[in-house]
Amino acid sequence: MPLRDHFRSPVNDKHHWRSFHGQWPAEIVRTLFDLLPPVFQAGPRLYLGSSFEVDVSVAEDDDRAPFDTSEGDGGTATLAVLDAPYTIATDLRGPDEYEVRVYDTEREQTLVAAIEIVSPANKDRPETRMQFVSKVSALLSEGVSVSIVDIVSDRLANLYAELLAILGHADPRLATEPSPLYAVTLRRRKPKKAPAVIDAWYFPMALGLPLPTIPLWLSSRLRIDLPLELSYQETCRLLRIA
Repeated sequence: MPLRDHFRSPVNDKHHWRSFHGQWPAEIVRTLFDLLPPVFQAGPRLYLGSSFEVDVSVAEDDDRAPFDTSEGDGGTATLAVLDAPYTIATDLRGPDEYEVRVYDTEREQTLVAAIEIVSPANKDRPETRMQFVSKVSALLSEGVSVSIVDIVSDRLANLYAELLAILGHADPRLATEPSPLYAVTLRRRKPKKAPAVIDAWYFPMALGLPLPTIPLWLSSRLRIDLPLELSYQETCRLLRIA
């Protein structure tokens, strides 16, 4: 069955991409139930960083004058507002996260693998792309195998290529303008008497073609093969996406 375009007509006329992204991690977990050894446990994790905003109106609107309690009860004096010499506009809200995490229950719920499903917000601006790439880099540095799955067709950035660029490398399998649709599995390992390396299994994807089966590393020697097509089609069936 083909990969649909969830970000353009006709699919997105009736089915918002967030519905699909919200359901897909759960279906990946269902697929993993039959593949993972008994000591490993998988669970979905969703965080919509762009949908929530901390209410700071109390702090911004506090126009009370400074007061001094240092003499009365041993407290300290509050100080008047101090204007900052330099101010920048920025958005520090967390990035969207649609992912599946796999834990080793024999090692006190140690995180061993993560499947990151890319959202439009992860690749629409340089700062959000950097947030995503930094997260993947941090997971790899902790010995966590990371799989990136990107079906976002209306954003051209390739986060795998941007991760490699930060590390000072380029995958020769990527074209000059790499496809925005792909899956890749990454793992960091440390050979004996040699610097650490990152292994990459890259699978380009295209609209109208089936999704690939990707390796998922649970340890340095133990892996399973995850067929993305099974969970993808089941998600489409449940949401009635033709």
